[in-house]
Amino acid sequence: MTRSTVFAPFDIVEGDRKRGIVLLADHARRDLPEEYGSLGLPADEFDRHIAYDIGVEAVTRELAALLGAPAVLANFSRLLIDPNRGEDDPTLIRQLYDGTLIPGNYPLAQEERERRLDRFYRPYHDAVGAVIASVAQASGQAPFIFSVHSFTPAMQGKQRPWHVGILWDKDDRVARPLIDMLAEDKELVVGDNEPYDGALRGDTMFRHAIVNGYAHALIEIRQDLIADQKGILAWAGRLSPIVDAIDHRPDIHAVKMFGSRTGPL
Repeated sequence: MTRSTVFAPFDIVEGDRKRGIVLLADHARRDLPEEYGSLGLPADEFDRHIAYDIGVEAVTRELAALLGAPAVLANFSRLLIDPNRGEDDPTLIRQLYDGTLIPGNYPLAQEERERRLDRFYRPYHDAVGAVIASVAQASGQAPFIFSVHSFTPAMQGKQRPWHVGILWDKDDRVARPLIDMLAEDKELVVGDNEPYDGALRGDTMFRHAIVNGYAHALIEIRQDLIADQKGILAWAGRLSPIVDAIDHRPDIHAVKMFGSRTGPL
């Protein structure tokens, strides 16, 4: 965890916006602004998945470099506020997460909730929306949005068999070929909406892709596979040609409204 008196809620990795691809990393970092201290937690809690998605920042930056595409990364820990949740989601600011009580979030006044939305959450989403809009303008077509996450090998005492999972709602333009191409490696166990369901109302994909009819997918990579530089480079190298191939499919850069399993848009 690093600190700065001037805290930027997001970071933009520049790339060729004419490529038509936008990479996102909602849980890239575990940082907190100085005034929040450690939210009352011991330092080792920020080494856990509750604080950030392990390995994702490096994978996203490497993938952006290989593809020559822009990326937007959230710079704040999900323990402060979770950018991959809707503003009305009860897990937006967690008070208890995987057995850990977060003292700095309990109790939480409404004024503090709104302050975190205004200072961190909304600026990140404004940046995501602005980069997506600039990619659409530069490329002259609907962007392809690819969000990178990671998941723990075990949760609540249960081992997770997947090496990678693809999360999606109703638009399968990216998800289906992505699953199929990953599954060509017979050593990989590929999850289809595992270990989580991709239909989450108000999350980043819903807010920036689904409601706009943009092709998209969220990838979850198991954290032990990208915990070191070798794994990071291997996964970025594996994903780069797959994402590039999907980017060239004829239906990827068209606006198509598929709706959502969560209800009307």
